[in-house]
Amino acid sequence: MKTARVSRRMDHDRLFKELIANFFTEFIELFMPELSEYLDKDVSLVPLDKEVFTDITGGDKHEVDLLMRAKVRGHDAFFVFHVEAQGKRQVDFPQRMFVYFARLSEKYRLPVYPVVIFSYSKPNLIEPDFYEVTFPGKDVLRFEYKVIQLNQLRWRDFINQPNPVSSALMAKMKMAPKERPLVKLECLRLLASLKLNPAKSKLIGGFIDSYLKLTANEMQQYEREFAQLEPEERKATMTLISSWEQRGIDKGKERLLELQLQHRFSTLPSGLTDQLDDLTSDELDELAKALLDFKSLEDLKTWLSHRQQ
Repeated sequence: MKTARVSRRMDHDRLFKELIANFFTEFIELFMPELSEYLDKDVSLVPLDKEVFTDITGGDKHEVDLLMRAKVRGHDAFFVFHVEAQGKRQVDFPQRMFVYFARLSEKYRLPVYPVVIFSYSKPNLIEPDFYEVTFPGKDVLRFEYKVIQLNQLRWRDFINQPNPVSSALMAKMKMAPKERPLVKLECLRLLASLKLNPAKSKLIGGFIDSYLKLTANEMQQYEREFAQLEPEERKATMTLISSWEQRGIDKGKERLLELQLQHRFSTLPSGLTDQLDDLTSDELDELAKALLDFKSLEDLKTWLSHRQQ
């Protein structure tokens, strides 16, 4: 659950809600394949109104992240999926999951299947998947829920899963810092292979880009890895990369060129950033090569003036 007053998590919540809501069936198929067979996929999943509960003791209001009503295959029966995207570790979270489970069960009078996605990077501690109440000689309650803890999942285990949720969530899985450019490329490579419509591709691409913003140095590694793809994969991935992604790559190139020029010549001409911004992606690559032969800032000015003619 999220606390209403914590506004800076809104973008995080929105990204996860949009991803799961738009690819709910694929989400179930990826992480709960045994449950996928239980769903009647001929009947549309129905999003339920958001629920806001007040923590009477703490005074905070909490909004359920996502509720979906699904039909049981072969039976005239329904159940409710309750999915939470939890962006930070909270000691009392298992109890809170039980409290909301009880309240949702009471309201909808349907079986509730609780799922939580832990999306934080640290701490690297395994989250519990149950809440229990016990006394000596008496087990009063054991409530279990499905846990998907991204920092415990290896991204390499998902690169061959033909699932759009895989291509998005690899961006938040366990990885070494040096693997970030490769993970981003693998996310996009997988996304390209799925051949989704432009709107869905853009949604997942935005998710990937939000969590894997590469530095200038990482962009260099990204491009080296990209060059090693098979020609058909390179073509498919380049076709996929929409204007937002290509512009991000170009901005990385521009920033790297500025740093290289500043290191080389100390002071830079005024308006250089605007001039670089007017160059195409291919022209930025040409400038990166030409820079190796520049002897002075006059060489840079001459090169730019030729491009403006």
